[in-house]
Amino acid sequence: FVHSGPEKKKEVVSHQGNAIKMFMRGRPITMFIPSDVENYDDVRTELPPERLKLEWVYGYRGRDCRANVYLLPTGEIVYFIASVAVLFNYEERTQRHYLGHTDCIKCLAIHPDKIRIATGQIAGVDKDGRALQPHVRVWDSVSLSTLQVIGLGTFERGVGSLAFSKDSGQHLGVIDDCNDHMLTVWEWQKKSKITTTDVVLAVEFHPTDPATIVTCGKFHIFFWSWNGTSLLRKQGLFGNHDRPKFIQCLTFRTNGDILTGDSAGQLLVWTRTLAEAHEKGVFCMCELRSGCLLTGGAKDRRVVLWDHQLHLDRDLEVPDQYGHIRALAEGKGDEFLVGTSRNFILRGTFNDGFQVEVQGHTDELWGLATHPSRELFLTCAQDQLVCLWNSVDHSLQWSRSLEEHGHCAEFHPSGSVVVIGTHSGKWFVLDAETSDLVGIHTDGNEQLSVLRFSVDGSMLAVGSHDNFIYLYNVSDRGRKYSRYGKCTGHSSYITHLDWSPDNKFIMSNSGDYEILYWDIPSGCQLIRNRSECKDIDWATYTCVLGYHVFGVWPEGSDGTDINALMRSHNRKVIALADDFCKVHLFAYPCSRFKVSPRTATRTRRATTRPRPATRACPPSPHPPREAASPPPGAASSGLWVEETTSERPLRLRTTTGSVDLWSI
Repeated sequence: FVHSGPEKKKEVVSHQGNAIKMFMRGRPITMFIPSDVENYDDVRTELPPERLKLEWVYGYRGRDCRANVYLLPTGEIVYFIASVAVLFNYEERTQRHYLGHTDCIKCLAIHPDKIRIATGQIAGVDKDGRALQPHVRVWDSVSLSTLQVIGLGTFERGVGSLAFSKDSGQHLGVIDDCNDHMLTVWEWQKKSKITTTDVVLAVEFHPTDPATIVTCGKFHIFFWSWNGTSLLRKQGLFGNHDRPKFIQCLTFRTNGDILTGDSAGQLLVWTRTLAEAHEKGVFCMCELRSGCLLTGGAKDRRVVLWDHQLHLDRDLEVPDQYGHIRALAEGKGDEFLVGTSRNFILRGTFNDGFQVEVQGHTDELWGLATHPSRELFLTCAQDQLVCLWNSVDHSLQWSRSLEEHGHCAEFHPSGSVVVIGTHSGKWFVLDAETSDLVGIHTDGNEQLSVLRFSVDGSMLAVGSHDNFIYLYNVSDRGRKYSRYGKCTGHSSYITHLDWSPDNKFIMSNSGDYEILYWDIPSGCQLIRNRSECKDIDWATYTCVLGYHVFGVWPEGSDGTDINALMRSHNRKVIALADDFCKVHLFAYPCSRFKVSPRTATRTRRATTRPRPATRACPPSPHPPREAASPPPGAASSGLWVEETTSERPLRLRTTTGSVDLWSI
């Protein structure tokens, strides 16, 4: 071997005359320097003064979780969505957030003191491809500070169930969400581990015997003797009763009796009697302060109240539109809380029925649009729901179902209608006030990725996965459309586009990293000499590739790292959502490559991996606010909002169906 000296690293960005050349996956991307930049070497990027703060999270993860809604002594409901634990005071309409997790939370448990909370998360991957290990975090619900991190390197895919010991809460039982469903008992720093070959669904400590732990799952209930260092297992015997396929939940009576609910719909009181409780499975149970029992049916959607002798007292059916019961908890007075499979949290009584407290999408959220003049925003998702939200009181204004999965959305500048693009090429026009259907149009037969009205609302551009941009003339305040033309020239699907202020030009990006420019009055002609467009002052800036924003790309990016980008209304800040559950703020313009995150960005962890849509609210006479990023996670259906110090709140949609509201 002959040492020939250090190999010269290939440049990712180069300055060549009046242009910047950037390489993405080896492909050159040329961006022309505007005429007002006299000397590119003098261009600097400063740290933006804005900071990020999470203001509101819309949504709840009930679809595939259980026993994850509780009422705290503070009057707050605690639950989770994506990687955020939410503490929601429904009387004062305020939220607080625990943001310590790095990926989706799957379970939570409340300490006997009702102050400390444990939450367990799944595994994830960071921006460098390194594994984010599943673990449990124990935290203080008053200060929101982390008290302990447990299990790093111990669990495989995630944490499936948690329970504190009932005496002092010194011990914590954790079930690994791996194939073997391993049970681990922790005493803060110490642990003892035992595995089982059967699926374990729940774990609880005995309330009066701290040396006894009970687990249940597929074909079994196990009683574990815990001596502080080891576990010994005994299996529960079903006697003359048929052994159910799943024992799905368990709880303890005040007298120490153990009650289990199973997939056959039976309540089994161990050492005593059997009660027929629900038609198709008991999914959750909750003992009330009075000593009575609440049970929730997995399929019959009934909440049943049992007296002290386990005689049926009252029952109430959860309406079908809310889904099946996934969680039950005691509320204030005679109220109780219900978490459902369609991601609702309901507050109810047997006399008055149910009231919705929390709701969100049930599948991945793709489309996000902000109203041009009011504090409203709209979301659409894979669950075929379209929802209009009020960002001031955080209420749902209306929702309706479409026949297609929603992928993108845009309000007409008048605010009178909103258009929704779908996965099949159809796009729907809805009345923004009433949600009534105004019209249906179709462009191609592939997914629509972006919709954008011109500044005056006289034209609509529709970007499709068939590589075309379809143009429409618009009249009657967005209610009438006629085809104007089609932009042909991209060699891959359209990802982003922006209009010029005079409605004459469009800038677009595609899946193979092209930046193309179009002359609309000349029949949607492709502008071959792209340097002619270097001085256009775009009305919006959502394209992720361009001279004014290329500095936001991290070194070594494969072109998929940035999902969404938006320039603020005051043209001073860029907000972007990346593929690693983070939201960043950059100063605009950002025309220097390898901007250091410690010197030129404000970054916050997102609740989950963001989808390609980030929007800022319309300008407001109020003082500017800060925008922030959504917490990590990847399988819920929530929405997050943060504040910034210079804009109205920034909204971000995520893969979990949640929406985050951030303030800048």
